[in-house]
Amino acid sequence: MAPKTRSYDPAKTRAAVLAQFRHVAEAVDRLTEEQLAADAGVGEWTVRDLAEHIAWAVGSLAGAAGLPPAEKAEVTVRNWPFTTEPIADRIVGAHRGDEPLDLGELYARTGERLTELLGVLPGDRLLALWIGGMSVADFVVTRTVELVVHTDDLNRALGLSVPLDRQALATCVRVLADALAAKAPGGSVEVRVPPFAVVQCVEGPRHTRGTPPNVVETDPLTWLRLATGRTGWAAAVADAAVSASGERADLSGVLPVMS
Repeated sequence: MAPKTRSYDPAKTRAAVLAQFRHVAEAVDRLTEEQLAADAGVGEWTVRDLAEHIAWAVGSLAGAAGLPPAEKAEVTVRNWPFTTEPIADRIVGAHRGDEPLDLGELYARTGERLTELLGVLPGDRLLALWIGGMSVADFVVTRTVELVVHTDDLNRALGLSVPLDRQALATCVRVLADALAAKAPGGSVEVRVPPFAVVQCVEGPRHTRGTPPNVVETDPLTWLRLATGRTGWAAAVADAAVSASGERADLSGVLPVMS
């Protein structure tokens, strides 16, 4: 039986996106040129590249809203994590120009437009994105993943403590957990990311009651790092950041779920 589709409260999601973007904007505004030139730990990006990408990822809502609506929904929150890798080069090229951008101006403009659009765009409007048609409501959910994962990248690159909005973090964790369940469908392993998500995955005997025979448990930050390839499975287990019990509880073969 296919897992139930998770729903997200539109008002809470929009508030979470705005809150997390403000956190990032305030942090970026305080960065020095030396910090901006540092390695972001994401491919070949500098911290400046990362900051530009975050603004582009959030600002892409405005770009899509300015186009004619898509004719049909082709992408949902559930399959979105699997659609970005094929256009990775195009994404990088979209926000890396010949000249550095004025980050203060970029973030101010992006924040103003984001606030405006989230107040007026109907959730069922279909956006014509590079990856296919997607509703505004679903696209806003995916922005929490972009913002939370890249806020964590920023924190790890520079030793910062940019806050993570609780609702944004919860949504990000759930999107990536559901992506795992979609990538490795089944019911033999229970994956727990308290306090935000529990999913079952991996083919095999389905657990119905009592203590599951195969359990994986980790914290939200470790989970999003595993799910996006920032941390490897073996390293996380060795560091005791992941608890894995049962003969089927090795998820190294199905992680990451997006990159």
